[in-house]
Amino acid sequence: MSTINEKAVQPAEGTFGSKGNFLVVMVMILGVFVAILNETLLNVALSKIMADIGIEPSRAQWLTTGYLLVIGVLIPVTAFLIQRFTTRGLFLSAMCLFFAGTCVAAVAPGFSMLFIGRVLQAAGTGLLFPLLTNVVFAVVPIEKRGSAMGTIGIVITFAPAIGPTLSGIIVEHFSWRVLFYSVLPVALFVIVFAYFKLKNVTETTNPRIDLLSLLLSTIGFGGIVYGFSSAGEGHGGWSSNEVLLPVIAGVIALSLFTWRQLKLKQPLLDLRTFTFRIFRVSTVIMMIVMMAMFSAMMLLPIFLQNALGYSPLEAGLVMLPGGILMGIMSPITGRLFDKFGAKWLAIVGLALVANTLWQFAFITLSTSYSTIMIMNTLLMLGISMLMMPVMTNALNELPPALYAHGTAIISTLQQVSGAVGTALLVTVMTNTSGSFLTKAGGAETAELKVLALIAGMKSAFLLAFVLVVLAWFASFLLKRAVPPQGDPEAGGQHAPMHG
Repeated sequence: MSTINEKAVQPAEGTFGSKGNFLVVMVMILGVFVAILNETLLNVALSKIMADIGIEPSRAQWLTTGYLLVIGVLIPVTAFLIQRFTTRGLFLSAMCLFFAGTCVAAVAPGFSMLFIGRVLQAAGTGLLFPLLTNVVFAVVPIEKRGSAMGTIGIVITFAPAIGPTLSGIIVEHFSWRVLFYSVLPVALFVIVFAYFKLKNVTETTNPRIDLLSLLLSTIGFGGIVYGFSSAGEGHGGWSSNEVLLPVIAGVIALSLFTWRQLKLKQPLLDLRTFTFRIFRVSTVIMMIVMMAMFSAMMLLPIFLQNALGYSPLEAGLVMLPGGILMGIMSPITGRLFDKFGAKWLAIVGLALVANTLWQFAFITLSTSYSTIMIMNTLLMLGISMLMMPVMTNALNELPPALYAHGTAIISTLQQVSGAVGTALLVTVMTNTSGSFLTKAGGAETAELKVLALIAGMKSAFLLAFVLVVLAWFASFLLKRAVPPQGDPEAGGQHAPMHG
């Protein structure tokens, strides 16, 4: 076992323990911000990219599906990588991958090079957030983790919110390549700064990697994310081979992966995290919240553009106030978590989310742009109250030896639930709209199609509402997590907390 930077992990004044720790986390946060921002930049620009390099929508969707796929496959491996390599080495490798991918995408003459660039970007992005979370839990004392995770939450919530708006502005006035060029200087600064200033703050061990587990994980998570993403983006119906085969292969591989992890002494993903009750409940709540958030981020722009006739930029601007509010609220809810715990933040936050989804279900053509913006802002306020506190509370219950595994599991399941939720809600919307048109009969006029879209959205938002109500009931089971007592390194040897 390598030595830890003792100075870095000694608790001192301030949220992050010391000025050195603060610097480490801030550098990493900047890297994560750039990576997450890039994840949402491309959505608005896809039509311009298709026209410029001459590709069909069926190929263009791989620029987003492929990105999600690489992240979904890579995140389960992060627990092994975090234990095997140093903080500094892993962070620099991730940022260099992201930088290289951005360079390739910026100058790509055609689809193939652009896709390779996106894959490299995704490989870097997939490593960064689990690594950052693990570093925070290594250096921050438990009583201040809420504030620390709240600081991270500013980045995690604000970057996706401003992505579509920023992308809309850039694409409207410049080439889509500017989306990549604008990211390069910041990524380069982070790499240079990290090279000289970033210290190693987590322990490294020498775990063995089980190649069969790696293969099963890749097929399992990759198959599910790809299959549901294909259905969610409208590139295949539920009966199509493009959806069914990956999902079936994914479920079988994931079942075998789970069975194997429980048998191995050194699992790729230590599923003993699920023997901790608060971790289990929290993970379910976070998965449902991700589904609700994705439903709003996907369905609202569709309604604004297809039903009300707003431009992509105007549709993107609807999300901006909510993103800004989430950024403001994140450190505040972090401090509230440190003081009061996650339970009541989650109860109030989920109630607000449920109420907003209910309101969304009854949107009509007469609903004003400002009303939709306010409703979305309230939705994001509710999510900001519970997302990082619930995640922090879940990881607080684990012994330090399981932090990397807990972070990897939560991050993976959030990606999977995002893909599954999107597919589920799109299917409900599409089927309801189709039924509406069938019952209406006659010619499918533009007005009838808009009414069908509204009916479909109502069903989708009502389903999201029901799921969030279930999460709201589950939130009453939350308690303030207390780490297991005993040897902090003996992760798997502790009895689970049931209180």
